[in-house]
Amino acid sequence: MTDDSPVNLTEKEYSIIDMLQSLGLPRTEATAIVCLKDCSELRSLNIELVSGLRQPEVSVAMRPLRDRGWVDERSEKKNKGKGRPVKYYQLTLPFPQIVKILEEEFLKDNKEKMIAVKRLRELETISQN
Repeated sequence: MTDDSPVNLTEKEYSIIDMLQSLGLPRTEATAIVCLKDCSELRSLNIELVSGLRQPEVSVAMRPLRDRGWVDERSEKKNKGKGRPVKYYQLTLPFPQIVKILEEEFLKDNKEKMIAVKRLRELETISQN
């Protein structure tokens, strides 16, 4: 899918957004990923129109996704050279790979929490003796 044919978010895509949020991604980042997952590249404006996000929300969402290496951004000057350049975004990793990374982060985080719970139980047992 190209910039000329952006996705329309269906119930399935909204479910994916919800699941990405449950794995710790902010709503705007999850929404941006879902908009991009089946497209080769989308203009910022198309992401806004499809997702209902406002322009500043799209820009803010893309920053951490770029920092993680999941999204690439390119700018293109408008024909007459006036105004801000048009921004185009694309995923740099396939969506299943992003899901795998989130899974690994989730498992690591939960393992650390379980270690803390075990340690709390041990400390409680020691204090009762």
